[in-house]
Amino acid sequence: MIEVDHLSKHYGSLVAVDDLSFDVAKGEIVGFLGPNGAGKTTTMRVLTGYLPATGGSARVAGFDIFECPMEVKRRIGYLPEHPPVYRDMYVHSYLSFVAKIKGVPKKARGERIDEVMARCGIEDRANQLIGQLSKGYQQRVGLAQAIIHNPDVIILDEPTIGLDPNQIRDVRSLVRGLAKEHTVILSTHILPEVEMTCDRVVIINKGQIAAVDTPENLTASMMGHQRIQIEISGNVGSAKGIIQEMPDVQNLSVAGASGEENSVILHVDTPAGRDLRPELARRLVAGGLDLLGLHSLAMSLEEIFHELTTTEEASE
Repeated sequence: MIEVDHLSKHYGSLVAVDDLSFDVAKGEIVGFLGPNGAGKTTTMRVLTGYLPATGGSARVAGFDIFECPMEVKRRIGYLPEHPPVYRDMYVHSYLSFVAKIKGVPKKARGERIDEVMARCGIEDRANQLIGQLSKGYQQRVGLAQAIIHNPDVIILDEPTIGLDPNQIRDVRSLVRGLAKEHTVILSTHILPEVEMTCDRVVIINKGQIAAVDTPENLTASMMGHQRIQIEISGNVGSAKGIIQEMPDVQNLSVAGASGEENSVILHVDTPAGRDLRPELARRLVAGGLDLLGLHSLAMSLEEIFHELTTTEEASE
């Protein structure tokens, strides 16, 4: 649905986007993740036709963004970081205006407006001035204008910034629902946003792609080892001695007490690809210890993000 090939954007000597290549399949929610100033918003603006690119190419729904810009715009719904709403207009009048300029047929316009208002949870705000709405409801109106023409692709730039926790949950739920009928790119620097909403992650740093994959695959490829968390009740020294006797144990640390007397949590690093949990369980139980818990720990998206966006800085 979206194909980006060696896309670049320069502002004089400043390289904002540097040779980006990635694609997004139909029906996917892809998180475009990066620190502030990484080039996320610039990329979104190039894809939507708001900014011209310096080099490379991109296609949306089969149309080249440079050769067929109007066809691309017809197939994209865009919600920038600050919703493009007119504060002195009523919600229904504003959506009617947007539907008209986005080419929604006159006969279908009323039904479509009612549909998107219901989907975005603003049907009870139809006759209210946009300027009198809370930030969360203004964001909903912004989402409604982005999907009013039923686009193939929806691009959302920081859609939950500045919202309270309940509003964030509502927007996330709405975005997940959109993916059933649309392809969604969600640009953000908020890590839980990506973990709870997206199928794949594109991590960008200093205008370049740092990684493209599912969160699960990124964890597997980044760790290079397996981390196991063990909770035991009994003599901690005995437990550590038993674990350290195993040849494949690379590192052992006490993570902290679990709140019960003589109960601690241990972290064990072992080679990737080999599951030591059955052997660990047998040895600990045979050593007279009470095994309260034992499971693998995945590398968090926060750890992956930190690793990919700070390694280069540390080496400079």
